[in-house]
Amino acid sequence: MSTVSLTEYKVWDLPTRLFHWINVTAIIGLLFLGFVMLYKKELGISAIEAKVALKEVHVIIGYVFGCNLIIRIIWGFIGSPYSRWSNIIPGKGFLSTLRLYITSIKQGDTQQFLGHNPLGRLAVVFILLLMLTLLVSGLIRAGTDIYYPPFGATVAEYIAAPGINADNIKPYDATGTVKDKVDEIFQIKVIFGKTHLYAAFTLMVMIALHIFIVIRTEVREGGSLVSAMFTGKKVLRKPPVDL
Repeated sequence: MSTVSLTEYKVWDLPTRLFHWINVTAIIGLLFLGFVMLYKKELGISAIEAKVALKEVHVIIGYVFGCNLIIRIIWGFIGSPYSRWSNIIPGKGFLSTLRLYITSIKQGDTQQFLGHNPLGRLAVVFILLLMLTLLVSGLIRAGTDIYYPPFGATVAEYIAAPGINADNIKPYDATGTVKDKVDEIFQIKVIFGKTHLYAAFTLMVMIALHIFIVIRTEVREGGSLVSAMFTGKKVLRKPPVDL
């Protein structure tokens, strides 16, 4: 009877793990509020004050999401080896690595990695781009919709009528504004609003795929992928390719 040798490796540093769980929490909150806002009529939410309050909470959580994302991007240049972008973003020789990995799957002897496997690296890059799209479009939407930083003050000043203090411009209130300029901002708001919405739906699909593939990979290949995001340690059954 053969035995399987298991080896524990330290992989994910604390900042990377904190980013992951703060990101998960923020996205859950953002998606929940997003759906409430999307179906506010069905939920009986009609008062302007309630709509604005929902958007304000959504934006505040969005700031947490954005700051967390920016910190992670910076950490990708100075963090531990497997948290760095050099070990995540595909570069020279990646296609060869990807082919070998796919071949190992087909042969039933899947390669194991300390960091992300090649398919995981592609998924991480795509999700990162989605999150950056959500961050940028969300900030622009916050500025053009409820006049929140970093663009809100500029937008309010632009649409304010001559002699009107921009600080007195209120969301969904045309008082003290120039209609033509409000219409211009509205077009921008619509474009980035749609971008934000479609990116959010795409991210939801990617999250579902991520959860499914992580569970499937852990069951079939091991590697303690889920617990590693708590402990920072992976347990592998054979030597990792990227050690």
